[in-house]
Amino acid sequence: MIRTALALLLTLFLGVATARDWPPIAFAELPQEAQHTLRLIDAGGPFPFRRDGTVFGNYERRLPQQKRSYYREYTVPTPGARNRGARRIVIGQPDERYYTPDHYRSFRRIVQ
Repeated sequence: MIRTALALLLTLFLGVATARDWPPIAFAELPQEAQHTLRLIDAGGPFPFRRDGTVFGNYERRLPQQKRSYYREYTVPTPGARNRGARRIVIGQPDERYYTPDHYRSFRRIVQ
């Protein structure tokens, strides 16, 4: 708990925490829209947004550093939003999945 709190403070003030510092989130705890997006990813689509599946650059450096094409991002629809909203799923390897509810400011690793 102390480590998580420290990671949150570092992120808020310095922007240096990584996804490994954030607590995991179980599939069942995700919003229904995120669960649906993960099912679409597993099925290979079709995806509702044109940018789904594009390279995620990790410019914020909140995920572990990897080569440029390592991560892909997918939109998690936000009810009531007129655009793509802020929620995303970012995929690395098949078992490396992250959820961000706030457009890359924070990440939680998705676990089964």
